[in-house]
Amino acid sequence: MKKTRLILLVTCALLPLIALAAYYGATRVDPNSQHAVGEQLDELNGVAIYYNGGVNTVQGRNLSEDGYNLGLRYQCVEFVKRYYFERYGHRMPDSYGHAKDFFDASLSNGSLNAQRAMLQFRNGSAEPPKADDLLVFAPSLLNRYGHVAIIASVGNASLQIAQQNPGPFGSSREELGLSQKEGKWYIDESRVLGWLRMEPTTELPDSQQRPTHSRNVDVMSTRLQRGASQRHARSPANRLPLPSAPFCRES
Repeated sequence: MKKTRLILLVTCALLPLIALAAYYGATRVDPNSQHAVGEQLDELNGVAIYYNGGVNTVQGRNLSEDGYNLGLRYQCVEFVKRYYFERYGHRMPDSYGHAKDFFDASLSNGSLNAQRAMLQFRNGSAEPPKADDLLVFAPSLLNRYGHVAIIASVGNASLQIAQQNPGPFGSSREELGLSQKEGKWYIDESRVLGWLRMEPTTELPDSQQRPTHSRNVDVMSTRLQRGASQRHARSPANRLPLPSAPFCRES
């Protein structure tokens, strides 16, 4: 009886450690041998989307040449901040925070999110989502950080998002349902909190006057070059469903 109790106690003590080890391995180990971390998989309006492997993989901090924080490579937050910086010259007043921190639940619908210098709309707003909006996903049981993506295009009943770090077998593009109910627009994904939008006065800079591109201060250039020769964007026919818990750590 005592021996059985001892075995049960030891097992109970080891289970959390086993779970932590499994979580660490699942989120940091790259099981996809077809791609290398830092390899470009896709692009949206000329802004590259890179492969990150395990969702908690980090390849150092990406900074613009003048020191603006673009985020931890190659997390989802790094892509969305780099997208607005390279495409619009946009700098977020608060350039840090997890993906979930991009949405401020205390704000009224359509008001200015001062931390991001963007207008904020809830999922279920009278204002429909548009291309180039920043989409924010809530945390989940297995993802305490949340997720962010860019809306690439909007159709009558669906929209397409472009994202970085969806997981080693996830896709950089994903289709989500879009519906209107009682004059309000809903993206048919329970974790979508809402979308952020550049203010209407923002104009796209001339292509010759784009801000200086970000510099990858310690990226593995040899692997990037090798990956570049092998890269191929995943076709729409091969796109996988959005994982239940893509991770986006502090950036």
